[in-house]
Amino acid sequence: MEKLSEHFTLEELCKTMVRTAEGNTPLPLHRENLRLLCLEWLEPLREAYNKRYVLEKGEDYTTSRDVEPIIISSGYRSVAVNKAVGGAANSNHLAGCAVDIRAVGLEQALRYAVLLLDISDERKADFDELLLEHNARGSYWIHLAVRPCGNRRRVRTLNIKH
Repeated sequence: MEKLSEHFTLEELCKTMVRTAEGNTPLPLHRENLRLLCLEWLEPLREAYNKRYVLEKGEDYTTSRDVEPIIISSGYRSVAVNKAVGGAANSNHLAGCAVDIRAVGLEQALRYAVLLLDISDERKADFDELLLEHNARGSYWIHLAVRPCGNRRRVRTLNIKH
């Protein structure tokens, strides 16, 4: 397994339930975008969430076995995979610049969003999109997109119909 950072692998950021003839293998530039997303955003989110909401006061994040992972439901998408899942034609997922982070309910989604905003402010680093999304089945997730340049800092909530 190719590690993009300490806790995230290329395989988990490219997994898909959709099978296509071309597969879902990112180019080197896409891999680098995914690596930066992991190092600069997902690892800090994982650490901040666990320190604030999971671990007991004074418990060491680096040695505790009780930390919760950040679960990625979608990362890089090939053109064929993106089309099959109904993604936007200009989706940041196509460049390896976006991930969807699974949340257990609205409360966890809100906590992830607040922590990502804090990370952005503390590092003075912008993101392109921070979307709190949900569907009729009651599933919640955070869509985080960070481009190498031209980030718009769009923050929204979306109700996905499918």
